Amino acid sequence: MADKPNSESHFILFQMHIQHQPYYRPIGKEIEVFTHCYENKLAVLLKGPTGTGKTRFVEHMAHRLDVPLITVACHEETSAIDLTGRYILKGAETIWQDGPLTTAVRNGSIIYLDEIAEARPDVIVAIHSLTDHRRHLFLDKVPEEVPAANSFMLVASYNPGYQRGFKELKPSTRQRFVSLAFKYPDEKLEREIVESESGIEQADAKRLVGIANKIRNLNELGLMETVSTRLVVDAAKLIHSGLPKRLSVEVGMIQPLTDDDETLAALKDLADLMI
Repeated sequence: MADKPNSESHFILFQMHIQHQPYYRPIGKEIEVFTHCYENKLAVLLKGPTGTGKTRFVEHMAHRLDVPLITVACHEETSAIDLTGRYILKGAETIWQDGPLTTAVRNGSIIYLDEIAEARPDVIVAIHSLTDHRRHLFLDKVPEEVPAANSFMLVASYNPGYQRGFKELKPSTRQRFVSLAFKYPDEKLEREIVESESGIEQADAKRLVGIANKIRNLNELGLMETVSTRLVVDAAKLIHSGLPKRLSVEVGMIQPLTDDDETLAALKDLADLMI
């Protein structure tokens, strides 16, 4: 079960031991690559658009390898201190409290830094010694040098399309990771995923995936993010639970994409024709 986020820190933290293997359909050799990276103690970077299964993949692999998983949802306020730890007052004493990264290093967990490019630059500096042969974490405040437990693994993700021109990972940082590229699955596989995740009928899954692919190819709309597989599954779940199909597509797949009324109207007309 996930721990509650630490309200004193500028990050969202989830720690869990995956009890049941999350459903995941591979689109290539990512399971094989990840397993070899774990065995060789290499850091992994997952690259790809939102909703292409990066987080689900990490959860699947944590269960497969039987290693506890710590997930940190990074954002612009996430700092190295948030990850490594800080001194806190406990009664009349000042004591050191490990952050999620230090906890993972000591205990041998997989730590997943989701959207690492959003974090402050000092986060990248903090993880440098964990992404090469040293596999040590340096705690300047203590001071202490913490060797990584044998089962420790560092995994990070970012969205190159969204980050381009805004917050990009430096080439020197990317080269510290083995990289896996995630993309939307082909139409047949995506239909299978939608059916399995939602219980929807095959014909309805085919229509939803068709709508998603049509919207993904509408480059002229200038959407910052397009329809993810996650959104298709959400709409499918709504349909399966009895919500009308067109309404399910509107609130599950279209409304999350934009707030522009004209764009919403065009997308809704397109979806209505196809559903």
